[in-house]
Amino acid sequence: MPSDNRLGEFLRARREVARPEDFGLPEPARRRTPGLRREEVALLAGVSADYYVRLEQGRDKHPSDQVLDALARVYTLNDDGVAHLRELARPATRPRRRARQPERVSAHLLRLLDIWTDTPAMVIGRHLDVLANNALAAALNHCSVKGQNQVRVVFLDPYTRRIYADWPTVAAETVASLRAAAGADLDDPRLTDLVGELSLKSDDFRRLWARHDVAAKTAGTKRFTHPMVGELTLSFETFAVNGAPGQQLLVYHAEPASPSAQALRLLTTMAAPPVAVR
Repeated sequence: MPSDNRLGEFLRARREVARPEDFGLPEPARRRTPGLRREEVALLAGVSADYYVRLEQGRDKHPSDQVLDALARVYTLNDDGVAHLRELARPATRPRRRARQPERVSAHLLRLLDIWTDTPAMVIGRHLDVLANNALAAALNHCSVKGQNQVRVVFLDPYTRRIYADWPTVAAETVASLRAAAGADLDDPRLTDLVGELSLKSDDFRRLWARHDVAAKTAGTKRFTHPMVGELTLSFETFAVNGAPGQQLLVYHAEPASPSAQALRLLTTMAAPPVAVR
C-alpha cells in the first residue's frame, strides 16, 4: 500500500470507473482501457493533456484549487470525495507516528447503550472495529458485536450475504466508509494490515478498494433478513463521539407502526435478559 503518488492513484481510479456515455462521448466497441481516456478528462476539465498526464504520473502533485474543482466536476465527486481529493493534493504535515493506544469507549457511553433497550446501537472505531454494542444490536446482527471488524466480516463471513438483503450495496458502502475514515493516512499500520489481508482473501474487496470510492457513513437504510423475525428495513444515523476522535455512535431505528417496527419489538423481547424468579 505505501505510495508517494496518492493523488495520481486516486485520479486514475476515478477515470477508469467514469462512463464516457455520461459525457456525451461515443463508446467505441473496444477501448484499450476502461473509462475515460486521459485526453478526454483533460478536455472536460479544461487543462492540457500533458498536464493531466503529469498529475496522474505524480510529476505534479499540487494542482491549483481551480484544477481540483474542475476534476471534481468531471468525476462528479460527492462532498467526501472532494475533501479527499483536496487532502491528497494538500497533505497536512503529520507528526511522527506514535503507537496508538487501544480504542476505549467511555463508561458514560456504555451506560447509554445499555439503557437503549428498544434501539440497536453500537460504537465503531476508526477502522470500523465494533468497540461496544447493546443487546439489541447483537440480536439484530452478529456483525454488530464487540470485537468484530465490520469490513472483515462483510467480506469474509458468508453469513453476511444472507443477512444483508442488499449485500453488494453494503459491501461497496463499507469500503467507501473505510477510505473516508482513513483519509490520506493510508500508511497507518492497522489499516495496511487490514487492507492487505482482505485484498488477499477477497476478490470483491480488492475490486472495490481499487475504485477509490470515498463516502463517510452518516445516514441511510439497510435491509436485513433475520433468521428469527424475518425481513426488517431499518434507518440508521451516525454521530461523532466528542472526546474520542475516530469513534462513531451508530443507531438503528424503524418507521413507526411499520412491519419492521413490529419485528424489532419481537427481537427486543428475545434479546431481553430472563427475569429472575424469586
